[in-house]
Amino acid sequence: MQKTPLIAAAAVAVLAVGGYALWSTSGPAEAPGSTQIGGMNSAQAQTASASVDTSGIVEMSLGDPDAPVTIIEYSSFTCPHCANFNQGVYRELIENYVDTGQVHYIKREVYFDAYGLWAALVARCAGPERYHGVVEMLYQDQRQWAGSSDGAVVAENLRRIGRRAGMDNAQLDACLSDRDKASALMELYRENAERDGIRSTPSFVINGQTFGNMGYAEFEAAIADARD
Repeated sequence: MQKTPLIAAAAVAVLAVGGYALWSTSGPAEAPGSTQIGGMNSAQAQTASASVDTSGIVEMSLGDPDAPVTIIEYSSFTCPHCANFNQGVYRELIENYVDTGQVHYIKREVYFDAYGLWAALVARCAGPERYHGVVEMLYQDQRQWAGSSDGAVVAENLRRIGRRAGMDNAQLDACLSDRDKASALMELYRENAERDGIRSTPSFVINGQTFGNMGYAEFEAAIADARD
């Protein structure tokens, strides 16, 4: 389970200049990985959210919205534990619960670092129909695209994934440079994480109750409890 501070200097810099342009103007982005998720203090939060409109951010979900159980996943695209979950337990949950109409599954991104934010911008650039396919590529190839300390290399790795998903460079550059979208994503993440008490990734909210990382059997039990 990965615990990492909410970005302060690095993430704010990303938002100030827009996505991956940070690398060309301000040097390297903060590298993934630290010790725990922290929150902004109240003054920082009020300043950051004062003029941010999050109404245009689409909730990325799978399954029937009227299903009796809703699972919300909080994961970072640079978190190895999140990649392991998405390559294993997640697929079982989709097959056995989402595809059968028992669970509505929502994915929410956590932004530990600039690279994770850039990856979210690329995934969302594909639109809701292709978002989950891009997410699968991001987790499957995590070590390859996120493994460099060179932001320019990471940005190109992400654009390569985007091109595999059917986007062109002009579309990807526009999405990666979308300052308003990046700001809205960061603000919505902050609001959601504070409300749901998210302190590590992956974390899950099942019908309003927050859980840490779990195996498939534990999910089965939690889903059964949520239905009772």
